[in-house]
Amino acid sequence: MTLVLVPVRYPLSEHSRATVKRAIDIAREEEAELTVLHVNLYQNDQRVTRTELKRAVEREFGRLNFARYVVRPGFLVEETILDEVAEEDADFVVIGQKQASRWRSMVRRLVDDPDVEDFLRRELECKVITASP
Repeated sequence: MTLVLVPVRYPLSEHSRATVKRAIDIAREEEAELTVLHVNLYQNDQRVTRTELKRAVEREFGRLNFARYVVRPGFLVEETILDEVAEEDADFVVIGQKQASRWRSMVRRLVDDPDVEDFLRRELECKVITASP
């Protein structure tokens, strides 16, 4: 089964809502499952539950029978997302423009290639889509 993964902030920002909307559209087009991912950072006090994440998304977009909601702990958002993409063997990853900028910074520290989409495609063998609000 095809899988679309979309990492989001909580509470959902305007950018997160646009990113989730794009991911929903892709999941419907591809007849895919959707994983909505939030990363609870160890260094922050805020702890979001899977139920809170699900309620927030469903409040905006209605019930999504093809979606699952995942909350993972981590030190670095980008690294945790990469782990989830690899673990789930996602076919598509939908990231927001702001997230793409943070990933570019991280990728530049790791390799000389500033193209995060190209880096992710090479490393994870999935299609990376950048959503804009």
